[in-house]
Amino acid sequence: MMEYILSVDLGTTAIKVALFDHEGKLLSKSTQEYTLLTPTTLAVELDTDTYWQAFKAGIAEVLEATGINSSLIKVLGISAQGETLIFTGKDGRPLRNAIVWLDNRAQNEADILDEEFGEKDTYNITGQVKIVPTWPAAKVFWVKQNEPEIFSKIDKVLLIEDYFIYRMTGKYVAEGSLLCSTVYWDIIRKTWWKEMLNYLGVDEEQLPEIHESGEPVGSLIPEVSKELGLSSDMIVCTGALDQAAGAIGVGNIRPGVFSENTGAALAICATVDHPVIDPEGRMPCHYHGIPDTYMAHTFTTGGMVLKWFRDMFCHPEIQVGELAGMDPYDILGKEASRIDPGSDSLVMLPHLGGAMAPEANPKAKGVFYGFTLRHTKAHFIRAILEAIACIVNRNIDVIEELGIKVKEIRCLGGGSRSAVWNQIKADITGRPVLTMENEEAACLGAAIVAGAGVGMFKSLEEACAKMVKIKERYEPNLENAKIYSEIYKKYVDLYDSLAEMFAKEKD
Repeated sequence: MMEYILSVDLGTTAIKVALFDHEGKLLSKSTQEYTLLTPTTLAVELDTDTYWQAFKAGIAEVLEATGINSSLIKVLGISAQGETLIFTGKDGRPLRNAIVWLDNRAQNEADILDEEFGEKDTYNITGQVKIVPTWPAAKVFWVKQNEPEIFSKIDKVLLIEDYFIYRMTGKYVAEGSLLCSTVYWDIIRKTWWKEMLNYLGVDEEQLPEIHESGEPVGSLIPEVSKELGLSSDMIVCTGALDQAAGAIGVGNIRPGVFSENTGAALAICATVDHPVIDPEGRMPCHYHGIPDTYMAHTFTTGGMVLKWFRDMFCHPEIQVGELAGMDPYDILGKEASRIDPGSDSLVMLPHLGGAMAPEANPKAKGVFYGFTLRHTKAHFIRAILEAIACIVNRNIDVIEELGIKVKEIRCLGGGSRSAVWNQIKADITGRPVLTMENEEAACLGAAIVAGAGVGMFKSLEEACAKMVKIKERYEPNLENAKIYSEIYKKYVDLYDSLAEMFAKEKD
């Protein structure tokens, strides 16, 4: 009898629910969007029930679309956004809206914690290079300082995955890949960082039990089973951070494999079998969604630069796309493909919102360098694609300096749909670039972790072998690589030359 895996991706602005068979075939998916609340310019929140109702609606849509009897769904896997924080009281109900990871109100608290614990100790213990207002420790501290009546009632401090597991099973359980960026979890010892908790005024009893990803937690509570329309025999497993789940969903489960997710931002993950701490503090270290495995993982500028260019300068392409039923990005890709590699020496620094990894310079700016009367709009489009590929290569350079080898790149996210962009990445990095048949990598990764966790496969490796399928492979073009070696050098030199000027910029 065929058994199925249900997975959920608890995203920032939408929840995705997907149903897979044990071969990795996506049978149906549902995307349920919601609008975040922004009560102030720095605050970003959401009513926790909004998440739950979106989850319910997604399950109902998937079950209706497939007609599969819910009793055949063996397990639920979870992929979750990081850092989103939920405080519950003794009755298990949230005490306030969830504080979403995008929330930046806790800058003052982050600065205090950073000064108290220092960047070096924080990095060596948590793997995070600096305490920023995004991290849950700063958010907890903010609530303590600004909402003491809420803080005094807190029974549990939960991340969004923890909350969903509790809501479904009645058990308080967390896993390491999501705990990394709390900066109150020790990634080396895999225990709570007691000194940080003491400073925050949080007891270990107020936190969930720590499990590995893919561990069965329990079956659905009967009333929740009825509410969701799922079998009470279905098992809920611990999941993984969305980027860890996405890495698993493209088969990035062993050293030598590097994955990049080009969406609005660019997320990179390199799998390692031990914690890797960068002496220069450039590269965060995260726990993976695989036991005793780690990731060199960070975010940086990505597709938002191409979106900016599209919205500002490509209205004809947008209109043509609407009339022809085409994605405007496909049109931009065709224009870029008509330009020779190197964009006739036009080089871009894509730091429109400051430089993230590995430069970590919030004062950096975007630059187009070397354009002349012969350059066209298509040159600028290609230069943007090449600039993002240069960022990928810059991060690979840093990762390899740390002794982490990168043999191939596996792509996910919207950027992976662009053949010209994939080839550019292969040519600039000098490594094969692989895309996957299943674009819902985070949902697939969550399904793989859960399926392996309940014994549907002998191991996670076997699950990946069966469920992850390669779509296309882009090999580096050696002639293009010669051109790009000069472009990349110019890219690095350009940033280094302008760093002093960036430093003079006012905040």
